[in-house]
Amino acid sequence: MVTQMATNFQPPSWVVDESVNRLVLFLNHVLMSEPEAMARLARQKGQRIELCWDRIQLQLTPTPAGLLERGRFDGFDLRLTVTEESPVALASSLARGDKPRVRIEGDVQLAAEVNWLIDHVRWDAEEDLARLIGDAAAHTLVQTAHKALEALRSFVARRPGSDLRTGSAA
Repeated sequence: MVTQMATNFQPPSWVVDESVNRLVLFLNHVLMSEPEAMARLARQKGQRIELCWDRIQLQLTPTPAGLLERGRFDGFDLRLTVTEESPVALASSLARGDKPRVRIEGDVQLAAEVNWLIDHVRWDAEEDLARLIGDAAAHTLVQTAHKALEALRSFVARRPGSDLRTGSAA
């Protein structure tokens, strides 16, 4: 019953809209720390990228500055659809550090650039925290978070039905 309620839950549209805006701001924050990523995105300016998962659809367009802006468009140059339907399975996959399975439609060159971004751009949480609370405290917090993530990965690996122990993802 709880699973059915979670599956049917639909947050108010303003919550979804504001969450998407915050996500785009965060992505741009991460991109600004990687000049090569911004240069690659700038070359793709104006392209229409659509990210889909379940009922969620995010439309983005690279800007001439090499950042992303939220789009509202018909059609796409590249559509990436996460094929995993279960939020729990998706979260487990991400907790293991795996990329989710994605169906790719559209421009091959744009897909290659997006894949490069996924493989090479990382958020440096420690650097951002250090600006707020100092280097030592930030380092301690990040190390603690890494240990918690490893514990979560270990827990996911031991759960019944997990193929992680054999080295292959389900």
